[in-house]
Amino acid sequence: MNKKIEKAVSKAKKILSTKVSRKTFLKTLAAGGAVLAFSSNTAKKVFAQNTKSISPRKRRAGVVTDYDLTAVTGDDIEMITRKCVDLLGGMGKFVKNGDTVVVKPNIGWNRAPEYAANTNPLVVSAVVKMCFENGAKTVKIFDNTCNDRKLCYENSGIMKAAKDAGATVFYMDDWKYAPAKFMKADALMQDWPIFRDAVECDSFINVPIAKQHGSGTLTLSVKNLMGVCGGNRGQMHWEMDKKLAELIGFIEPDLNIIDAYNILTANGPRGGNLKDVARKNTIIASTDPVLADSYASETLFNIKGSSIPHIRRSAEYGAGNLFSDKAKTKIEKI
Repeated sequence: MNKKIEKAVSKAKKILSTKVSRKTFLKTLAAGGAVLAFSSNTAKKVFAQNTKSISPRKRRAGVVTDYDLTAVTGDDIEMITRKCVDLLGGMGKFVKNGDTVVVKPNIGWNRAPEYAANTNPLVVSAVVKMCFENGAKTVKIFDNTCNDRKLCYENSGIMKAAKDAGATVFYMDDWKYAPAKFMKADALMQDWPIFRDAVECDSFINVPIAKQHGSGTLTLSVKNLMGVCGGNRGQMHWEMDKKLAELIGFIEPDLNIIDAYNILTANGPRGGNLKDVARKNTIIASTDPVLADSYASETLFNIKGSSIPHIRRSAEYGAGNLFSDKAKTKIEKI
């Protein structure tokens, strides 16, 4: 490491140990010549690899739900979302007074809601409202998008819906990533850049949309967590089943709410053709991401969860129950 890099790293460590604005962060680096010396990609690697690592988050202890999984079907999106959570025992089991909550939807694509490439904004809005109704101090929403982030946030409808519900919606800036510290020394995700806000929260609510995926078969709860990762997205697809299994264990969502109001049945994850969208009018909720994904894959797509590598691997790693017939479920139509 040359002197310029060492100087940049030293400044980055000092800055990241205190609360500063991104403007101040960049201004300080520019004064030291670091911004001029490195490309944004190089700078990202330097800061991610040399800041203090983050340990796995743990879900809220002592939460016992009325059912292992709930699924509600109906025409009113907000109503079925609320009902699904209520059947588990209510949002109050997952969000307490004064909490900082992360609600993580899929905002990856520059698509309007009707194309089912992103989580339905009305589902996101309903979840945010429930969080505040149960005392949340702050509700944060973000995603590492695949298309232009401004267009994704706006055209998905999620930015407006979430902000109108009171959430704080922001982009995932490079300087807020830190290397993940896994308990397993041989973990494939060891030192992978993870967005700090995804870990430093009181409650993490995972809100994916159900859709087909070209390389992953389906995108549901487990795969939705790719959106908290930085680094080379393409490399995530090498041994993706193992990486995603490690990641779901690292984040440990407190609650998973699958948006299956409209699902994308082909040409995912991007979509773009309305003929690939099927109306299911369904919301699925569970504290168990593996159970939620296994149930959704079979009931929505007629695919066994055990046949999808990253879902099966997550079960093998102890992240959840693969078989819904062994779970206590509650299915309702309203």
